[in-house]
Amino acid sequence: MEQLLKVLEEKNGTKSVNIPFLNPNLYLIDWQYGSCIRLFEKWTGQAIHSVVLRCGFDLFFDLKNTLLNFYCVCGEIRRARQVFDEIPKRDLVSWNTLMGGYLCVHDYYAVLDLFIKLHSDGNNDNVPSVVPQVGSGNGRMYPDFTPTFVGSANATTMLCILSAIGELKIGLVGESLHGYCIKIGFCCSLKVLTALISMYGKIGCISSSRSLFDEAYPKDVILWNCLIDGYAKNGLLEEALSLLRQMKVQKLKPNSSTLAGLLSSCASSGALSMGLYIQNFVDDQQLALDPVYGTSLIDMYAKCGLLVKAVNVFDNMETKDVKCWTAMIMGYGVNGEAKDAIALFHRMEDEGFRPNEVTFLAVFSACSHGGLVAEGISSFRKMVLEYGLTPKVEHYGCLIDILGRAGLLETARELIKGLPIEGDATAWRALLAACRVHGSVELGEQVKKEIEQRFGEHPADSLLLNGTYGIAGILPEVSDMLEVKEGKLEKEVGSSSFSGKKEAGCSSIELCEDVRGFLSQAEVP
Repeated sequence: MEQLLKVLEEKNGTKSVNIPFLNPNLYLIDWQYGSCIRLFEKWTGQAIHSVVLRCGFDLFFDLKNTLLNFYCVCGEIRRARQVFDEIPKRDLVSWNTLMGGYLCVHDYYAVLDLFIKLHSDGNNDNVPSVVPQVGSGNGRMYPDFTPTFVGSANATTMLCILSAIGELKIGLVGESLHGYCIKIGFCCSLKVLTALISMYGKIGCISSSRSLFDEAYPKDVILWNCLIDGYAKNGLLEEALSLLRQMKVQKLKPNSSTLAGLLSSCASSGALSMGLYIQNFVDDQQLALDPVYGTSLIDMYAKCGLLVKAVNVFDNMETKDVKCWTAMIMGYGVNGEAKDAIALFHRMEDEGFRPNEVTFLAVFSACSHGGLVAEGISSFRKMVLEYGLTPKVEHYGCLIDILGRAGLLETARELIKGLPIEGDATAWRALLAACRVHGSVELGEQVKKEIEQRFGEHPADSLLLNGTYGIAGILPEVSDMLEVKEGKLEKEVGSSSFSGKKEAGCSSIELCEDVRGFLSQAEVP
């Protein structure tokens, strides 16, 4: 086994290792993969994969599913799909694993496609149909035994597809899947029922969620959490708080997940008094300040402008995770304390926490708003070279914004031309916005022309260019004039007309525990 350990140490795969006497055990390989999944050791797992191929273990069906699960957990969805396609006769575990992998990388349409393909392929060979038997002796609606397999799906399959449909917000498909669950008998599974409640909440059918919730018995904390989160995300904060009070009456103790969605909605809507009520409720229930609850509390206080309270919550947390540090860095950034955000980022590194893509996005945003060009560029290099993270279009957009706000417009333009990411206008529009700030008419016209050629016309681009003319004190030509009339932008280009609708600005104010929103040019009674 010394040769096997030597192979596992070659994580980068750059060295060739001779293993003439290597004869690893199949169960040992499977155990090693379990360790790689728990420790998130991607390179080690790939080294083991090479051993599997050399020893011919890739012919074993169970090991194929283990490989598939490993790549899905590590986010290597392309490799996972390759392993999946190489399986000659897939079982339901194979399908469910890949669907879960696509769900983790937020490719919801791929989950839907797999679900359709699963049924069209007719995955029913040698699998008995099982119909659940609802027990009556224990007085529970949900038996300990849940249906393992009916037709071409099981409960795990339904959890994946319902989550994907909820994110895609396809109501008709969601209702069809609900009917399918009723027909097959999956609604006897509390997990499937919870997924249905969550799905209806995400697509905005909160009344359907409530109906399912009222019919359920018994109700666990997760079921309550789904409905409370659904109310909160649909802007029904009072109803969500009412459910929280009902939990207290029924002596059911909430957890941090119960409060996270509520606090997030309070932060988004500016409902500070409700957020304070939730904190008092937590203190009364003597709930621990864990990372989930603490992160939500920090986010709410920071977005409501109470930075001092956010810092106090952060300092009082005994256990912190990466999300907690990221929320505090973001809090400093949105409140204009860019230097404190950078200092906290360095402190995070010193204490041994590894930043992720969202952390760097928070750092870039703080640098952009604070005008810290050198720190932003340095952090970008650290993200790529030191941590090996792949920048996404949001990261490049922030970097362009940093350069643009500092007046380095030509540098930003050259950077955009060399971007490895194609097919997104975010970076170009960030540069166009920077041209408006500095009144760079010539470059603004070139950028707008580039955007139109690549991505087509958009009203926001014309508005930004007109603003650039205004900052520079130059009147645009008649052919480029925009007329704002009845909330629409109309532009005449030769014999064709172009129009788009500009989203109205909105502000909100909290009066007597009620949040009122005001649109631009709206009449206030």
